[in-house]
Amino acid sequence: MSHRSTSIQTAQRSAVVAALAILVSGCSLLEEDKIDYKSATKAASLEVPPDLSQLRKDSRYAIESNSATASGFNSASARVADAGTAANQLGDVRIERQGNQRWLVVARPADKVWDPLKEFWTSNGFVLVTDSPDIGIMETDWAENRAKIPQDMIRKTLGKVLDSLYSSGERDKFRTRVERNAQGGVEIYITHRGMVENYSNAQKDQTVWQPRASDPELEIEFLRRLMVKLGASPETAKAATAAVMPAPMASLTTLDGQPAVEINDALDRAWRRTGVALDRTGFTVEDRDRSKGIYFVRYVSSASPAEKEPGFFARMFSSKKEEAALSRYRIALTEKGNLSHIRVLDANGQPEKSGNAERILKLLANELR
Repeated sequence: MSHRSTSIQTAQRSAVVAALAILVSGCSLLEEDKIDYKSATKAASLEVPPDLSQLRKDSRYAIESNSATASGFNSASARVADAGTAANQLGDVRIERQGNQRWLVVARPADKVWDPLKEFWTSNGFVLVTDSPDIGIMETDWAENRAKIPQDMIRKTLGKVLDSLYSSGERDKFRTRVERNAQGGVEIYITHRGMVENYSNAQKDQTVWQPRASDPELEIEFLRRLMVKLGASPETAKAATAAVMPAPMASLTTLDGQPAVEINDALDRAWRRTGVALDRTGFTVEDRDRSKGIYFVRYVSSASPAEKEPGFFARMFSSKKEEAALSRYRIALTEKGNLSHIRVLDANGQPEKSGNAERILKLLANELR
């Protein structure tokens, strides 16, 4: 075999190896980029069932002041460094974690983080349906993670021509809650809610959109991306969101003859965990008074047939605006020794005596476990 022939074969083998390397690296890039959201609607917000309804944009409530936050939680805040909560400092942004819950603490005033938050969500493919700096709540519309759709040869070849025919069968939305702290900065919480499309009959010719479990991994991923948006490097943000710590136990109990949830945790940490649990389970938090340990929420029981959730496309295209009456409650937290308790009060601040109190507490206990 001539030297020329050997050189050609060597070059061919090198080309094949290089092509395989490019293919493998391309697959790796696809595996790493698992988030590519596109809003389900650009023109109008999707309808949602009453217990998952959006906050009013003209809310009369205001986010609590620094003095109110400090007055009720000075003693508890002194225990933040206790076992059970860990923090990673990254300039003026740090992440704190407890169990599968994580949140950002940013040493900036609330008005300095609100616009970057809005830009963060819109740049990630979301449409905002709630933008209320007065109560510190921002919520996205339902959106589809297009990265979950298989990249088959037809879709790759025709690109966007047939892209609208593909669907992952899932929709996600995210709520961001911003709370001022006693140091003049803010705490930022991100919670996820999801829907999945399932067949509604044996013939499999009709589908209905139903709630699916919240995904803590998605929450962590968006916290990591938000850290980068606020100035952290991708490497340090990834390291900061990696570790997991066990969460204190929560269980159903009774307090003064009324149902309650007992958490083996201090009041300041129980407050944070309860807020995340409310966001994940779809309650509408209208107001909160951290100094008194009270969340003001709207809730509707899922037991009534009138409250059955309509289909995704029925909500999307229907012009009928029926909404069941929403009940207002107060979720009250109190501290006794090393334990915290959660109770349900009615709109007037009295113990709630209906079966909804137990239903609400069971929802929270399941999320807090």
